[in-house]
Amino acid sequence: MKKMQKDPDMLEEYDFSKGVQGKYAKKYSEGTNVVVIDPDVSKFFPDHDSVNQALRSLTEIIKKQKRPLNESLQRTR
Repeated sequence: MKKMQKDPDMLEEYDFSKGVQGKYAKKYSEGTNVVVIDPDVSKFFPDHDSVNQALRSLTEIIKKQKRPLNESLQRTR
């Protein structure tokens, strides 16, 4: 494996002649939604689908617990 003179980390076999500079720059600049969960919690969630399912269940519980302000006031009278 012969290394290139301009960049010792690059091998001559690498071919970027058809590469497009900045192809994903806009998408990358928009940010990410990656969330890192603690190891003790991750034991219960083997993949992203299980995390999403748990969060959807939790949001349904939250929606049911929240009452409109008027309804809450009527119950206290």
